[in-house]
Amino acid sequence: MDKIFSRRTLLKGFAMGMGMMVSNASFSAQEKEVIKGFDETRSNTDTEKQWEPFSDRKIRVGIAGYGLCKFGAAFGFQDHPNVEVVAVSDLIPERCEGLAKDCRCSKTYPSLEEMVKDKDIEAVFVATDAPNHAKHCMEVLKHGKHVASAVPAVFGSLEDAYALYETIKTTGLNYMLFETSAYRDDCYAMRTLYNAEALGELIYCEGEYYHYMETPLDSYKGWRIGVPPQWYPTHSNAYYICVNGGYFTEVSCMGIPSQIQHLMKENNVYKNPFGTEVALFRTKEGGMARMAVSWDTPGHEGEVGRVRGQKGSVTGTNYEGVVDISKTNIKKPPLPPTVHAGGHGGSHGYLMDEFIRSIIENRKPLIDIAMGLNLSVPGFIAHQSALKDGELMKVPIFE
Repeated sequence: MDKIFSRRTLLKGFAMGMGMMVSNASFSAQEKEVIKGFDETRSNTDTEKQWEPFSDRKIRVGIAGYGLCKFGAAFGFQDHPNVEVVAVSDLIPERCEGLAKDCRCSKTYPSLEEMVKDKDIEAVFVATDAPNHAKHCMEVLKHGKHVASAVPAVFGSLEDAYALYETIKTTGLNYMLFETSAYRDDCYAMRTLYNAEALGELIYCEGEYYHYMETPLDSYKGWRIGVPPQWYPTHSNAYYICVNGGYFTEVSCMGIPSQIQHLMKENNVYKNPFGTEVALFRTKEGGMARMAVSWDTPGHEGEVGRVRGQKGSVTGTNYEGVVDISKTNIKKPPLPPTVHAGGHGGSHGYLMDEFIRSIIENRKPLIDIAMGLNLSVPGFIAHQSALKDGELMKVPIFE
């Protein structure tokens, strides 16, 4: 009787919860659009330890791109004790002024192309429009500067991927992709457990990036309007690649046509009909990974994932036999006291700190060019598969 009662109670509660979810989704659609992830969010940071200074050196940084979500200033370069923000740039004068103010920087340039000529700058953070990430990173590297980029590393172009890869290998400079899921509490815990050999080889992984866009977000030359979901795949793909540093070898992807006006095929420059794309990848170990990206499904939003290994599994939910990350007590190390963990699950400060440390310590950053391209490129191969009704396709590998 107790089990029957509990099950009925659970189902009743679930139904009530679903009603509340639908209601909330309808209500939030009427509110002013808030860019998901850019608010300060929870971070499972170790507060019992203190950050230890590791160098007196200050990396002289330039920041390119403020944008709709004030992205250039969001990662806290201006707050790190080992950074001096030398200059900023944005094509729109008002945004350039806002970026300079947020970064407490007096020197501005009208474009990245002008800023990279500044000999005082050692490294540049590229927070420009996604279609130009690869081009802008190559421009930075050709001027002898380290570079970090917002996601994705490349935008729908395999040619750009190979060109960026070769540029970095030729110059020997540091490149880092600021993939936020890598430092979310759950993905960080997964990576820590994997590196401790607690999970064994990964057999099956899932990653999901849900960002409902009932109306299009403002973007430079409208690049966000109708963008194929799997051209923005890194937040979901991280729940395999940023756990064990692996890669995908082949993919079959199915797309679901969107009923939202601006996402329909005839209304976007990509001729993309899909508002949701779900990819099934083969991994380097011979395992599987299901990675979903969706723009047109309201309700739960954000980035989330789960992994299953030969020895154990990790998820955010306490299922029987599965590690609940809230009970592992795996905490991220302290940041400098002036640096906040920031948005996207408390990842911003950690990404910036890792990039700066990698330059000072003369080593590869966590998300280097190989991982950055392995996060990005599989997505537009997946989109090609979706356009061919799920045809199995090979995925290029970067090592």
